[in-house]
Formats: sequence, C-alpha cells, structure tokens
Amino acid sequence: MDEHTTTEQKQRILVVDDSEDMRDLLQRLLERAGYRVVLAADGQASLTQAKRHHPDLVLMDLSLPDMDGWEAVRHLRKMREFATTPIIAVTAHVSPREEERAMAAGCTAHIGKPFDTRVLLQEVARLLTSRRSVHGT
Repeated sequence: MDEHTTTEQKQRILVVDDSEDMRDLLQRLLERAGYRVVLAADGQASLTQAKRHHPDLVLMDLSLPDMDGWEAVRHLRKMREFATTPIIAVTAHVSPREEERAMAAGCTAHIGKPFDTRVLLQEVARLLTSRRSVHGT
C-alpha cells in the first residue's frame, strides 16, 4: 500500500442522508476509495456524529427530516472545530438559486443528484487535499 492510500484511509467522511440506499451507496463508494465513513440519517444526528467523530469532510443532503441540511450546516459552521471543514451539499436541489442557498448556508461545494461517482470522488479528494495543505495535516 502506498503512502497516498494510507493518508486517504485516515480521513473520515460524515455522510448525511435520510435515504438508507443513498447512505449505503456513498458508504461503499467512499470506503472503496479508502476513506472511513460515519453515517447520519438526519440533521440532528449529523451534529451528534460530527461532534463525536470530527470528520475531515461532510457530505450533506439538504432535504432531511427533523432538522434540514441547511440548518445543520449553519449549526456546524457556528462550531469552531467545523468552521473550515469542507461540506459538500449532495442534493436533488440543483437549480442555481438552490446552489446559492446551499453556499450561503455554509457549504463549500454543491453536487446535484443524481451524480457521477467520479465527479463526487474527485471533489472529495480535491477538498481534502486543499484542507491538508492549509492545515498541514
């Protein structure tokens, strides 16, 4: 196993989606790519899981029961430890207005559903690489 793969395996991604099928799909995809995955089914659980596991990146659906993704992102951004954590909105809300709304809530990037798995993995890798170079981790 090369050094790059070892580094990637250490990185933890929080996947937040109310669809069990989507959580399973993203978990398989990300684990195959060498990431550790933590799951949450709603906005409130995303906050609990984030505090417990300190993810390096969050994939956030926006239409969630209990607390929606926009609100969950705003809550995460208010916490010092997640102020700069990359958060990708992975959502069916794909209009330019909805993308602007996601970014205004604090998302770092926006990927519409359905998504190309290669594009999603490239964006995850890009944001994690940027985070490592900024934070020196």
